[in-house]
Amino acid sequence: MAEEHDDSQKTEDPTQKRLDEAIKRGDVVKSQEVSTWFIIAGGTLAVTAFSGVTSTNLAVTLRGLIEHSWQIRVDGFALAQLGEKLGVSVLAAVAIPFLLLALAALGGNLIQHRLVWSFEVLQPKLSRISPAAGFKRLFSKQALANFAKGLVKLVVVGTVLTALMWPERARIENLAWTDVASALPLTRALALKLLGAVVAMLAIVAAADYLFQHRQWYERQKMSLQEMKEEFRQSEGDPAIRGKMKQVRQTRMRKRMMAAVPKAAVVITNPTHYAVALQYERGMEAPVCVAKGVDAVALKIREVAGEHAVPIVENPPLARALHATVDVDQAIPVEHYKAVAEVIGYVMRLRRLVHPAREKR
Repeated sequence: MAEEHDDSQKTEDPTQKRLDEAIKRGDVVKSQEVSTWFIIAGGTLAVTAFSGVTSTNLAVTLRGLIEHSWQIRVDGFALAQLGEKLGVSVLAAVAIPFLLLALAALGGNLIQHRLVWSFEVLQPKLSRISPAAGFKRLFSKQALANFAKGLVKLVVVGTVLTALMWPERARIENLAWTDVASALPLTRALALKLLGAVVAMLAIVAAADYLFQHRQWYERQKMSLQEMKEEFRQSEGDPAIRGKMKQVRQTRMRKRMMAAVPKAAVVITNPTHYAVALQYERGMEAPVCVAKGVDAVALKIREVAGEHAVPIVENPPLARALHATVDVDQAIPVEHYKAVAEVIGYVMRLRRLVHPAREKR
């Protein structure tokens, strides 16, 4: 019951870290139908490309064995040599088709997921021998999907194969009275016809099963809110992640400051190393710092101020003092009221001289 309760709480999509951890411990998307399709397709290709050569090589080997059977010694060491020679000849004849099948089996797994080396799946678990867990698996979604998949394969593939072979029933019946040499080409043609139909049908089944298995795997990786909070706390402890988050915060702060510079009443500079933008309007208790920075950030503040006709006043001591004592979006300290008031008063007088009509309004 506790297990079901836990599963019901897993409503959040898994993070990339959760998915990576699942792959590391061997929990990957795997469809047996995809692997089966690759093996059958590889077998069909092997029969198409190499059945003639393989059968010829085997025929030559066996014909020579039968023709010279009266000369072959089978006593003691000679029998071992005969078995070794015959085994090497058979392996040489079927080596390429078997290699193709092995590559197809490997490809059927690699196309679904990368190679994973994990010993966790080999560790003994009580849930694997628990009757309750076994009963639950017996009636799980996976078991029902496998049952439905088996029925579909049986019905669809059986129907298609029957439709293909029914017109050939007369020729198949005559194989009983046909010479072996003449029956082999017909048998090969019918086998390729059957294999081609099976490969086509199983391709659809394999694609559908892979999508289903991927969905099931993704559902298994879902997280509860508590798990997400725990992972977030663990991630916060990672220096690389902390550095990245700090960089993101600094970038956002810089953009917000630059957007606020046009609202400033004055920018006080050092003149090149420091810049502090102050906003002041009638009715405010004290000027507020809307942007500040050094070096490149200070240069950017001056550029934005110049683009929006914000007065720039050079006052190195005041610029350094304000930069050290006031934060963005905070009012200036009381000890700087007088110096800042003189600067803002100077700026207002200058504006009245330049735009007297605007200042009266």
